[in-house]
Amino acid sequence: MSDWPKKTEYLGRSTPRVDGPAKVTGAAKYASDVQPEGWLYGMILRSKWPSAVIRSIDLEKAKAVPGIKAAVTVRNGERHVRYYGEELAAVAGVSKQACLDALRLITVEASPQPFVVDVVEAIKPDSARVFADAPNLGEAKIKEEGDIHGAFGKCDVVVEGEFSTQVQLHQALETHGNTIQVETDDACTAWASTQGIFSVRDGLASNLNIPQTRVRVITDYMGGGFGAKFGPGVEGSLAARMSRETGLPVKIMLTRFEESLAVGIRPSSYQRIKLGADKEGKLIAFDLDAFGSAGFASGGSSAGGGGGAGFPAPYIYRVPNVRAKHAGVAINAGSARAFRAPGHPQGSFGMESILDDLAVKLGIDPVEIRLKNDPLELRRKEYEIGREKFDWLQKYRPPGTSPGPIKTGVGVAGATWGGGGRGTKAQATINPDGTVEIRCGTQDLGTGARTVVALVAAEIFGLPPERISARIGDTEFPASGGSGGSTTTASVAPAIFDVCTKALNELQVLSGVADARGANFDAACRKLGMEPVVMQGEWREGLSSSGVGGVQFAEVDVDTETGFIKVKKILVVQDCGLVVNKLTAESQVNGGVIMGLGYALYEQRVMDPQTGVCLNPNFETYKLPGAADVPEIEIVLLDMPERGVIGIGEPVTIPTAAAVANAVANAIGVRVHSLPITPDKVLEALGQIPAGPETASSDLDKSFVVVEDLPAVAGEFTDDVPS
Repeated sequence: MSDWPKKTEYLGRSTPRVDGPAKVTGAAKYASDVQPEGWLYGMILRSKWPSAVIRSIDLEKAKAVPGIKAAVTVRNGERHVRYYGEELAAVAGVSKQACLDALRLITVEASPQPFVVDVVEAIKPDSARVFADAPNLGEAKIKEEGDIHGAFGKCDVVVEGEFSTQVQLHQALETHGNTIQVETDDACTAWASTQGIFSVRDGLASNLNIPQTRVRVITDYMGGGFGAKFGPGVEGSLAARMSRETGLPVKIMLTRFEESLAVGIRPSSYQRIKLGADKEGKLIAFDLDAFGSAGFASGGSSAGGGGGAGFPAPYIYRVPNVRAKHAGVAINAGSARAFRAPGHPQGSFGMESILDDLAVKLGIDPVEIRLKNDPLELRRKEYEIGREKFDWLQKYRPPGTSPGPIKTGVGVAGATWGGGGRGTKAQATINPDGTVEIRCGTQDLGTGARTVVALVAAEIFGLPPERISARIGDTEFPASGGSGGSTTTASVAPAIFDVCTKALNELQVLSGVADARGANFDAACRKLGMEPVVMQGEWREGLSSSGVGGVQFAEVDVDTETGFIKVKKILVVQDCGLVVNKLTAESQVNGGVIMGLGYALYEQRVMDPQTGVCLNPNFETYKLPGAADVPEIEIVLLDMPERGVIGIGEPVTIPTAAAVANAVANAIGVRVHSLPITPDKVLEALGQIPAGPETASSDLDKSFVVVEDLPAVAGEFTDDVPS
């Protein structure tokens, strides 16, 4: 049982964000808004070769450009660059134009090398190697349970399928970047767009070879991060070095083009799945061969291995006999980084698609087959809630039987995630004048962390949230972890509960007021005299927990003459423990679903195999859902205070693509096996246009033969959530 109060005044309700006015009026300051006196523009020279040996870099002409104050190389001596856009050097100057002029004058002596940017091409024996001492296709990691070979012989029905998911690019509205000032005594202050102020602090301290205590990182506001903004990055290191050299602040904010090259990806996946069951739909055997674009291991000497491209399989459903093999593929493109629910959307798409195919072959309702095989009781309850609210039994038809050229279909999928808490510290100050200040070294990605702090404190003190000064985003405040893995609220809320409870108790002791909450608070504060109450607190057990389920139902219209897909409705049924702020919780769900729609229908990195360049490096050609693409999103949150606080930032984006893909297959009667599901793929599946080279089966067949022949190494993929 959770220690949270059973009756609440502020928690669990819809409260506008405390920093809303600052954001809408422009008063909120982001990393790119900070302008310390004398600050310099910083820009990076990037490799124009996808693969090359860099012999030398001459900066002398660049340094002579009027207005240029510093120019540095990323690395001294000969080196090998392995993707278009890899950082070579940087300049800092008094204007953008001076920096642009200087970059043009940097002379690079290089020997271009053969390269490959397509995953299927990369695993062919005659492909160019990313690393000379290792094949592009890394050693496979394998998970085996039961007797996979004997089990398929006992199945009444077996289905097989090949599925692929694309590379997804990080496209936060605010790009990566920092404004960094290194003083003459090596004291460093960084205003960073980051998900982890303390990890940026540690990275800058290491880069500058100074103690952590000499580095302060501030993130008052940031414009989004999905897993790629945890350290200072190469751009942060370069800004810090040039600031130290000049004694002036240096700002490097990446361009949208640079974001498409160098800040990490969600890896692609190619999956061959074989699934068997008895005639009642009970799963018996699951076999997977998979590989994907791990990119490359920066600074390493071997291809990415299975880790970057791995995903949990079989996803969420219980299967007694399993073989799951994953391999990572090195290509001449930037490496993988964490991306909202790493690995899970890929695993969900493959598993949920093949499960629907099995249900169709058996003539079993897709919801029923999930209820038969899902081991999580809570998620089974969510399927039943969703089935009723969605009118599933009335809407579901056998695949392809919707009348007319515009066909309607429905689909369903589930998800899992951890989202637990960890050690966060906080400080509470109660002043004699009745003002309250809470300090916590967390950061707000735009998800409402500052409001969470204010609401929890308001609940404990019995004060309106506007009475609470919630201060976050500064490494001078008590330490907290990075905002990743859906752990922020589950980490921060218990620490605020702890410190405010201690501060309230101390106020009551010092003032002699037995109950100092609410209407009695100000009177109790006036009895403090001159000294405020200052207390320290931390995350503790009993206030948060880990592990959520979640299901989504999708309804789509598919125009069989144009291939256009319109998503009409998404129903989300999600457990999340104690709801701290219903408004921001629903906002998280909306954002996760919209991101899932982008993954399902629009987003994909397009690489030029001749030049190694990303061909869609902007919001015009890298397609994201717009306002007109967003369907009705109905949200059912299972508020379960007894479980404590659990994060839901990630689970709500996992099943969206799978549910939409199943709805499309239900509508048109044939399955599109690759994401994103674009109009041309729909028409191709319907036989109205010939198969394109990217979806022809011959290359994939050869690729899977190569994967099948790989030796296995120790290690396995499970449903464990990355920390």
